[in-house]
Amino acid sequence: MSADLAPGSQKRSVLVLYASETGNAQDVAEELGDLAERLHFVTQVSEMNNFKPETLASHTFTIFVASTTGQGDIPGNGGLFWKSLLLKRLTSTFLEGVNFASFGLGDSSYPKFNWASRKLHKRLIQLGANEIYPCGEADQRHPEGLEGTFIPWVLSFRKHLLDKYPLPEGKDPIPDDVKLPPKWLLQFEGAADIPAEPSIPGNKEPQTVPNEQPGLRRLDHDVRPLPDTLKATLTKNKRVTPQKHWQDVRHIALTVPESLSYSPGDMICVTPKNFDSDVQHLIEMMGWEEQADKLVTLIPGESLQALDILPSPPIVNLENYPQLTLRALVTDYLDVRAIPRRSFFSAIAHYTPDETHKERLLEFIVPEYLDEFWDYTSRPRRSILEVLQEFHSVRVPWQHALSVFPIFRGRQFSIASGGPLKRLPDGSTQFELLIAIVKYQTVIKRIREGVCTRYLSVLRPGSTLRVQLQRGGLHSSIPQLTGPTVLVGPGTGIAPLRSMIWEKAGLVQAFRQKHPGVQPPIGPTILLYGGRNRTADYFFEEDWEELKDEIDLTVLTAFSRDQRHKIYVQDLVREDFGLFYDLLRNRNGSVYICGSSGRMPQAIREALIETFEHGKGTGEWNRQAAEEYLLGMERSGRYKQETW
Repeated sequence: MSADLAPGSQKRSVLVLYASETGNAQDVAEELGDLAERLHFVTQVSEMNNFKPETLASHTFTIFVASTTGQGDIPGNGGLFWKSLLLKRLTSTFLEGVNFASFGLGDSSYPKFNWASRKLHKRLIQLGANEIYPCGEADQRHPEGLEGTFIPWVLSFRKHLLDKYPLPEGKDPIPDDVKLPPKWLLQFEGAADIPAEPSIPGNKEPQTVPNEQPGLRRLDHDVRPLPDTLKATLTKNKRVTPQKHWQDVRHIALTVPESLSYSPGDMICVTPKNFDSDVQHLIEMMGWEEQADKLVTLIPGESLQALDILPSPPIVNLENYPQLTLRALVTDYLDVRAIPRRSFFSAIAHYTPDETHKERLLEFIVPEYLDEFWDYTSRPRRSILEVLQEFHSVRVPWQHALSVFPIFRGRQFSIASGGPLKRLPDGSTQFELLIAIVKYQTVIKRIREGVCTRYLSVLRPGSTLRVQLQRGGLHSSIPQLTGPTVLVGPGTGIAPLRSMIWEKAGLVQAFRQKHPGVQPPIGPTILLYGGRNRTADYFFEEDWEELKDEIDLTVLTAFSRDQRHKIYVQDLVREDFGLFYDLLRNRNGSVYICGSSGRMPQAIREALIETFEHGKGTGEWNRQAAEEYLLGMERSGRYKQETW
């Protein structure tokens, strides 16, 4: 054993860095941090952007956890770190002395599956870092979700760490059934018996007269000091599907006073809130009634004292919240309707005196019971509130709330507006969204609702939200916008494509103003629109009528349930191979696919390969040549997919 790996020769420390878009990579990073802590490493878990590459060598090893977003991109909270690795001046020995392992999260329905993790791994090796364990990859499409691939990898990784970095003499791994000390604690702010002022904005759910705006009952003003957000006013919340239709889809408009630019494919990120009834339910189950409306603050726990630099708290800017109470914390920050992860069961098992409940909760974290865990949580979409109701003996101390309950993550929605729709007469910026309100019945006959869409579904115009404008992965250049394009958008996948179509219209209008009487140099646009029924699912039909001559727009529709034989968007391609061959092969056009990340993207891909095989009608290409051409379109940015 080399001297630098000998037990006790240096402080055993692990840095876990994550780049996460929706929170899954952060969850995995936190679990890996707990693993390292149980092996007696001083552990820190953080966003990649909080660290510089040159500091990594001071740790025994670093674990990188990265999800893939957009067209194989690294999420925003890892972007700066990634750019710092790409500097041309860096040599092949820049990261010499850095030991690392990595784990990627992706979705195999995307062409660039786990691209972010793979390119990060490759660059670390190029710069001289030493990989201590083969990288792992999770697939959202796995029958057992992310855990299906993560758990086998992490079990082998743990065994490897014990072999490579033996525990200090006299130490054993901290067992899973032993509670780790909380890293952050709540405490009363000032005198414990002083309650907050009763009228705190944003903490209550004002109810309006039912007939004023049916269904829109909540006038909310978001007072959360969420970082990097804009204060947006809700100006429209209109249902665009018939009242009796099975799905409630909303056309939502938000405005901000700033003059901002955004592009097709960009997103608005909304962080939801809990409903008062759910908050009260949790408070009563946990026995927090006496503490609920007193002012609280967040302090670091004893386990953080071993670190040279105090890490960022789990909620950034919480100290700037106006009069933070326990009730406000639960309402505005804790995702109590989330589907619990294995770590949640491990945590709450320590807060029950009921041995039967404790034993059952700990069973859920045993790898051999992964199927049972999946059947109990993800398959029926069972929420944290329901778990606590079933395991009614659990009482989490209010001081430990942030160490047990997950924090709200923002939900991303593609912007549906573009071109002239982006700017209002007063100079303010408008964002239009098309959102399907998530509500369905599970295998256990329970009604489930999406946390964020449920929150949005009852907001009245005039409400204010703290939203984040995020850049998307479509990255459409002007030549691509003005060139021939094929747009594929079933359902609410039409949102970013509508943005693109209006953006084209804006370019045409600007050209005509500058060159009166001259035909704009813009290629044709074919929109493949999919839905179930024309009468219920044909969103923005009036837009297509308005713009069909303006930008040479052709809309081909596939409403699957309007006839006995089901028709899907991929069938529209097969109906006219020659048309799509001419646009994509002869005229160098581009393809954009948006919508569900299920079977649709692969079905379109297959139809396009057949197009290149048969489109010319002469059998010019074989299957392999057609696939190569499509791969070439991907590499050059002419084939892009933004699905969810």
